[in-house]
Amino acid sequence: MCLILFAYQIHPSYRLILAANRDEFYDRPSSPADFWIKHPQVLAGLDLKAKGTWLGVTKEGKFAAITNYRDPASWKAEAPSRGKLVSRYLTGASNPEKYLKRISRKAHAYNGFNFLLGDLQDLFVYSNRGETRKLSAGIYGLSNCLLDTPWPKVKRGKKLLKEALTEKGKGLEEALFVLLADRHVPPDSQLPQTGINLEWERILSPMFITSPVYGTRSSTVLLMGNNKSIKFIEKVYDGESEPWVTSRFSFFQRPEK
Repeated sequence: MCLILFAYQIHPSYRLILAANRDEFYDRPSSPADFWIKHPQVLAGLDLKAKGTWLGVTKEGKFAAITNYRDPASWKAEAPSRGKLVSRYLTGASNPEKYLKRISRKAHAYNGFNFLLGDLQDLFVYSNRGETRKLSAGIYGLSNCLLDTPWPKVKRGKKLLKEALTEKGKGLEEALFVLLADRHVPPDSQLPQTGINLEWERILSPMFITSPVYGTRSSTVLLMGNNKSIKFIEKVYDGESEPWVTSRFSFFQRPEK
């Protein structure tokens, strides 16, 4: 993922409302969200190159998503896949806190990342460029820097998310996808300086990214209800102006074994 906007424990019907865009090179193979054959409790897309994922949820109510931390100067070509951090949490038995303690010992081996993960009790964010933080109720934005770093897309996204939360039912879902499709490009004076050239800073600055070779591959809305319901909707673009596939899943959390 390259943008995750979420409201945690502030909505009367949902403990977590999340809207996220996955940005990636168009030629990197992946499959749309579905329940995994070998781990049928996991609902997620699949990176067919490294066999990890960028965002997923389980039937027991575990959730995880990851974004890259943009720092080209420290890039390691042989680093392990960051998507495996997500898939191992979703397929494993550890709670968020125990899992983070385990992976933090080897986090330096990975390229920069931000990791959002939770279960029915807690929600945490961790970065190997920052720290572990247990989140309280609020509206948050996470892109390719630390949580709530005021990049233009994060500030704009949080504002639009707050507005979307006034909608109900189908209107809420539609409003979340509208904000994920936002292509507003901020002025150059507001762009972050992350070690890439100005042309790419411009390309990467909107919430929905387009370019000849790289862009927003999918948009996902996740609604986790206070009544233990889970709604997961994904639209896959792969360089097209309209989604070529939309997947929708709805179920209730089941007790952990």
